[in-house]
Amino acid sequence: MNDAEILEAVEKVMDAEINPALATHGGGATITTVKDGKVYLELQGGCRGCMGARMTMKNGIERLLKEKVPSVLEVIDATDHG
Repeated sequence: MNDAEILEAVEKVMDAEINPALATHGGGATITTVKDGKVYLELQGGCRGCMGARMTMKNGIERLLKEKVPSVLEVIDATDHG
C-alpha cells in the first residue's frame, strides 16, 4: 500500500471505531499526515494533554490501526500537549 491508500484505510477505521471511542471521553483524533507508512495523529478535546494520551496512542490507537491496516508501521503523536 502506498501512503494515499494507507490514509484512506486509516480514515475509515478512525471514523468507524477510534473517534467514536475517544468521543466517550470527550476527545478525538485527526490525521495530520501519513508518510512512509507512519501515521501522524493530533489528539483533540479531552485527549489533548491527558495523562493517558501516550498509552491511548500506543496501546489503543496504534494497536488497532496496525491490526486493521497492516501497512501501518507506526502511529506518532503530533499533538502539542503543552
